[in-house]
Amino acid sequence: MGLTSHKVLALTVLFAVLVTAGTIRIWPRFARPTWTAVLGRIGTIMATQLTLLAVIGLLANNYFAFYSSWDDLLGSGDDGPVEIRTKLDAGHGDRVEPLGRVPVKGGGAVGREPGQAGEIQQVRIPGATTGLSTEGYVYLPPQYFRPEYAHRTFPVVIVTTGFPGDARNLVTRLNYPGAALRLLQSGRMQPTVLVMMRPSPAMPADTECEDVPGGPQSDRYFTEDVPRAVRGSYRVSADPQAWGLMGNSTGGYCSLKLAMRHPDVFPTAVSLSGYYRAAEDATTGDLFRGSAQRRDDADLIRRLNRPPHPKVAVLLAGTREGDGDYRRQTEEFVAAARAPMKVSFSMLKSGGHNFQTWERLLPSSLEWLSQQLKVPAGT
Repeated sequence: MGLTSHKVLALTVLFAVLVTAGTIRIWPRFARPTWTAVLGRIGTIMATQLTLLAVIGLLANNYFAFYSSWDDLLGSGDDGPVEIRTKLDAGHGDRVEPLGRVPVKGGGAVGREPGQAGEIQQVRIPGATTGLSTEGYVYLPPQYFRPEYAHRTFPVVIVTTGFPGDARNLVTRLNYPGAALRLLQSGRMQPTVLVMMRPSPAMPADTECEDVPGGPQSDRYFTEDVPRAVRGSYRVSADPQAWGLMGNSTGGYCSLKLAMRHPDVFPTAVSLSGYYRAAEDATTGDLFRGSAQRRDDADLIRRLNRPPHPKVAVLLAGTREGDGDYRRQTEEFVAAARAPMKVSFSMLKSGGHNFQTWERLLPSSLEWLSQQLKVPAGT
């Protein structure tokens, strides 16, 4: 049974109820002032607490989709770079591998045909040059399936979630496809292909979209392999002006960093509550292998203190209060930016570092991003 299955949750709840009931029943037996009774009380308290924590953990994981499987939780699956390199060969790394379909929800779209609501495909995106791979979702807008658009190409947005969140969060919690469909229906967004992914193709490690010396080449995966696979699989524009990045938290940081490093690949980016310096903790390890230069390059504010500035357009969206030091760092980033870089920002008065905040920021951010994407005429 899968980690997120209802059977696992139901069995865990049942076990917690039985343990709690058993504790209540036998508790009087441990009322004696003997060491065996004391150990019995400690054991039953621990068993009760552990089962309740297991239930809470499963509920939280099912709601936020931190881990999608037992392999994902234990780090024993096929997402690591070593195993994936052995499974991929260069001849199959230039196309997306379809895994299934997910219904579109939003804008009255449930149950509609692709030509009316679009289509969400669950996919695996291989890396022809890096050997990395990750699963995600591709949203194809309704126009993609209409005869009058048969010879048109579409702009693309690579969307990444926070770490260690699952790409499924972008469909179930933030509902990018539904938000895009509503904007399409109101004429506030052009038809756009959305590629929704995790920010790390080397789970359970958090790579912060870095090319780690001697390790996963995540920067190259997102800037070379992913565009190559998407172009080889879908009717999308090859012009960089038609490509953008967007993400929340870690995904926001990655979007800004990749655009600033590779303006010739992604000249537009949106960051929803993204931070400005690479995280360094147990999940990242030493991303920079002791190199101060690499660490400074991953600090986006320090990067802006060294001209020339990249020719990119970025939107910083977040809150003035409730998200730690976000406002101060964002103001520091904005103050350091210079032409030809264009910086826009959107600030809610208050809100936490959570899905509720990002859901409120999503429509206006997608609309802004759509206005920046340009597909050359006649393509």
